[in-house]
Amino acid sequence: MAPHAHDIQIGANGVHHVEKAQKNEQYSSVLHQQVKQQPPKIASGKGNYLLSSTGASIFDASCGAAVACLGHGNERVKDAIVRQLDQVAYCYLPFFTTEPAERLAREIVDSTDGRMEKVFIVSSGTEANEAAMKIARQYFTELPEPQLTRTKFIGRKQSYHGNTLGSLSIGYHKARRAIYEPILSQNTSQVSPCYPYRDQKDGETTEQYVARLVEELELEFQKLGPETVCAFIAETMSGTSLGFVPPAPGYLKAMKEVCSRHGALFILDEVMVGMGRTGTLHAWEQEDVVPDLQTVAKGLGAGFIPIGALIVGKKVADTLFKGSGAFVHSQTYQGHPVACAAAYEVQQIIKEEKLLENTAAMGEKLGKLLKERIGDHKNVGDIRGRGLAWGIEFVEDKVSKKPFPPEKKISTLIHLAGLQAEHGISFIPGSGSADGRSGDVILISPAYNVTAEDVEMIVEKTEKVVRGILG
Repeated sequence: MAPHAHDIQIGANGVHHVEKAQKNEQYSSVLHQQVKQQPPKIASGKGNYLLSSTGASIFDASCGAAVACLGHGNERVKDAIVRQLDQVAYCYLPFFTTEPAERLAREIVDSTDGRMEKVFIVSSGTEANEAAMKIARQYFTELPEPQLTRTKFIGRKQSYHGNTLGSLSIGYHKARRAIYEPILSQNTSQVSPCYPYRDQKDGETTEQYVARLVEELELEFQKLGPETVCAFIAETMSGTSLGFVPPAPGYLKAMKEVCSRHGALFILDEVMVGMGRTGTLHAWEQEDVVPDLQTVAKGLGAGFIPIGALIVGKKVADTLFKGSGAFVHSQTYQGHPVACAAAYEVQQIIKEEKLLENTAAMGEKLGKLLKERIGDHKNVGDIRGRGLAWGIEFVEDKVSKKPFPPEKKISTLIHLAGLQAEHGISFIPGSGSADGRSGDVILISPAYNVTAEDVEMIVEKTEKVVRGILG
């Protein structure tokens, strides 16, 4: 059954407020995203479940924002955190180094089979993307023949790389950018995303579609002046802005070739889908392409403590080593010892419990069952994904692919319905996938250790919620 209108208020950005649950709540001092509304309060979490302060049990099929990839309350990670707290909780990495930072960085580099060389550890994906932009610029200033005109970045439409001014500038999530446009950097531009469901033409082959996107990127280089471009950045697989759209075969490799031809860097943002989410530790492993710079975060530390990282390829690392010998950037909490200890333990668990293999197998099952159970629904336009990262796009008309009007907030209503007691499941709602304003998706991204029974339950609940809202 869908939530009743009098139970729910939906804010301008789609964040919800369940009115009944708030009647006895005291005024919050937290600056919530919806300033006048307080979201449901979570009291505890264990395994794949969150328990609210009202006693409601919610299956976390989204891992928050695709973060809690080991579920909640992992004792091994907790013990690793406590051990590190007993040694040293904090020191400033530009002055010192610590064993947890060294160990985690080596683990990440080794996981690329030596195809990447250095790691800069920060506290979020946004910080990692900011660092990527900075090191890209510095790289060109430190070449044997400096290229000081390279100041511009090319991103993609319907993309998202973070909420600081730099990362917001390079991405293009219209709703999140809108009021900040006047203060965003003017040295960024965007080309079309790789979005076959909406943008591949009838009768157009995958090769022809990729060639068209390559031509668009080439034209953007020519428009800006190839000698002015620092880098092209793309999410290996999109997040909420498009809804877990995998790259078309050959797309990323072809885009890197354009960058290489013009001497620009190729940056892959794997904040949401890296470190195992797609069934391989790095999503680019499945694409036959290695980035010059890569960013990761969510699956790195599984949410136990905030952490992210910029992973630097050999070409860039060697240039800084032979040049100034310094990265002109730092963060107060870079290489935080406790965060590094937690993330290292997370990575050991992923290896020892063979969770990449489980992610690939359970992801295949999840996608298959979703398509079987709701793929023919009149309002389900597309179901796509890889590993344990699946997106469902909803449309008003299946044939024309016409999206619902944005004011209907379909994805938010589905998210809200899932949180109701009769369903007890959490999805990630997304909007603007079709054109930056219209287009509704929900994302399903459960923990890497889900079982076949969990997957069947997720699909059963998803079907009930979707049919409850859309009929």
